[in-house]
Amino acid sequence: MLSHFEQKQLPYSREQMFDLVAAVDQYKEFAPWCVASRINRWEGENIFYADLIVGYKLFREKFSSKVILDKPNDIKIEYQKGPLKNLTNHWIFHEAENGSCLIDFSVEFEFKNVALQTLANMFFNEVVKRMTDAFEARAHEIYGMPEGVIVPK
Repeated sequence: MLSHFEQKQLPYSREQMFDLVAAVDQYKEFAPWCVASRINRWEGENIFYADLIVGYKLFREKFSSKVILDKPNDIKIEYQKGPLKNLTNHWIFHEAENGSCLIDFSVEFEFKNVALQTLANMFFNEVVKRMTDAFEARAHEIYGMPEGVIVPK
């Protein structure tokens, strides 16, 4: 199983970052390799089921997930069906002293198909970096860069 943990501080409130990550139906607009995204149904106010279709060249796969929201603290994504054996994704949003947001992001996954898993092993770090960079770029696009904010790297 592949896993990744990353912590990043961004110059936005945790509510802003929570809302950006929770808007799964908008992933198709900015997430690399995401060709379609939609929220299928809500279960109460804090749980929804969503589909993502990812693609690269001739490759297309649909992933279905359960998304559990605890606004503005965290978002848990539980894999339901698709080409994976397992997928767990967790975002935790912490309010920093200067009003910025410290984000803990973790992902673990494993393909059912051995060939796809081998391919994923080779490109995993690049894929995760592009995905996390896309969320940061989306935050800059939606919220702008606050003046005078210096974010540690």
